[in-house]
Amino acid sequence: MTVDVTKEMQFSDAFAYIDDGVEHGVLSPFETKELILKKGEKIAEGFKPLDTDIKMLKDIPVKLRDGVTIYTDIYLPITNDKVPTLIAWSPYGKSAGTAPRYKNLFNMLGMGNQWNSGLTKFEAPDPAYWTRHGYAVANPDMRGIAHSEGNTTMLGSQEAQDGYDLIEWIAQQDWSNGKTALTGTSYLAWSQWFIAAERPPHLTAINPTEGLSDAYRDLAFIGGIPDKNFIERLAVNHVSANDAKREDLAKEMDADPLVTAPVWQDKIADTSKIEVPAFVIGSYSNTLHTMGTFRAWRTLGSKDKWLRIHDRQEWPYYYDKNNTEELRRFFDHYLLGKDNGWENTAPVRYTTIGFQGKNETDIPATSFPPAGVNNQPFYLNPLTRTLQEKPLSQAATVQYVANDNPGRVSFLTTFDAPVTMVGYPKAKLFMEVDGYDDMDIFIMVQKLDKYSNVLSEFVVPNHGAALQDFTQEGASALRYKGVWGRLRASMRHLDDKMSTDEIPAYSFDRVEKLAPKEIVQLDVVLSPMGMTFAPGESLRFVISSKNELGSVMPGTPGATPDNQGIHILHTGGEYDSYLQLPILKK
Repeated sequence: MTVDVTKEMQFSDAFAYIDDGVEHGVLSPFETKELILKKGEKIAEGFKPLDTDIKMLKDIPVKLRDGVTIYTDIYLPITNDKVPTLIAWSPYGKSAGTAPRYKNLFNMLGMGNQWNSGLTKFEAPDPAYWTRHGYAVANPDMRGIAHSEGNTTMLGSQEAQDGYDLIEWIAQQDWSNGKTALTGTSYLAWSQWFIAAERPPHLTAINPTEGLSDAYRDLAFIGGIPDKNFIERLAVNHVSANDAKREDLAKEMDADPLVTAPVWQDKIADTSKIEVPAFVIGSYSNTLHTMGTFRAWRTLGSKDKWLRIHDRQEWPYYYDKNNTEELRRFFDHYLLGKDNGWENTAPVRYTTIGFQGKNETDIPATSFPPAGVNNQPFYLNPLTRTLQEKPLSQAATVQYVANDNPGRVSFLTTFDAPVTMVGYPKAKLFMEVDGYDDMDIFIMVQKLDKYSNVLSEFVVPNHGAALQDFTQEGASALRYKGVWGRLRASMRHLDDKMSTDEIPAYSFDRVEKLAPKEIVQLDVVLSPMGMTFAPGESLRFVISSKNELGSVMPGTPGATPDNQGIHILHTGGEYDSYLQLPILKK
């Protein structure tokens, strides 16, 4: 390993790599060779035929700076021209486009598999499309994955340096024009923040499409509440044919529960160091990626940067034909030097969610939030269970029993005129706990129609009965239910350098348990929003002891709260608990 922080990491055995040409895709059997994939050929049943001839350089060795060799597949157009390269950096298997687990996933989402060639690495660009338009696509198996040497780390400086080395190796190949870009969704977006911050000389542009930027705050301890479940789901992708070790984040959570530990500091991307042009894609609905994507955007150092906020789940968005064509305009401008007017694209395009077919997308702006937003507090009235514009003059309380029914308390306001909210909401709550020394608070901001029905909407094509079941209390990345946030009271301390009045940020460097009868101020950061309300429609603000969102994806449990006793909310008088909402003035 070349990075000192690896000495602080916890490792476990990687999972066994099954090299049978099925488990990890029909092209997975290891062999360094060159082959021509012919137009009209089907890589596997159920995928679309290739629409162009492609040269495939399979299992090509790349030596990293510490002598470790990783392997990459490279797809090239049949041309004598030197071409730019799109790189898909992740642990998900460079040849796994036809793997049963991914075929089944896309079928479950209602996307099917006919949209791609089968050469598509999970969450990555389809080589069949991009080679047809003059690009190479590099699908590496990162350190420790499959036949690549070394031990696998997960996010941070080791991946960043390895990605740097691959970029510089590609730039020296005789088929390369010296320009490269990083693209892809989820993990392939996470890795972009870290690799681009290393400033590889031949990295030309990036396209992070929904990806966290801080493994502590966005993955392991969201709101200070530990959640190993999704981490353990990710870990099964760390498969090795060489008896490699894999970094075990679940063990690291037990060993180092505060962000001050070197392993967690190493997993915070410094996006202010990124200088290359960036086309960033985000949404309000991805409960794993939204917070990190918007945080990275706010601190991004790129002079030329664009943000597009859509209203779908990341995979249907990324593989949509029109969205792929737009991404090509971005890459054509910077990697092929085409004068196609990309620079005139609005710096920000945002969406407002109206539900029931009333969304408005691609609203141009120069910033997010757009100009004209006023952050307005709505004070909690426990006597009427309403939100009101003026604070209560006298103190009042409302309470609920944690982990019992209902285990929550909510407040309503109904609008008598159209209202648009765009930006960063937050909650300021004064709370105590009777019978315990800590509490986990889960927040929801929901829209209700004029009949007081809670609204939500699917962000994937499948709206069938099975998805209804999975997403009713979980699978939050597939169904948008509203604004959310969470906070463990003992982790409430604010970071003076990061926190603003608009967006609270926590230091996560101490644990401050609650004393009996102690009333503490909880500043709860909430997910960014774009939401519209018509006259007669209502907003519901929910404070809960339960994880109302549930899991991120089907089959993976959500975070388990550590709650006991009675939660007491104080408001009025010196305890002006409120929900702050970003109201767009028109």
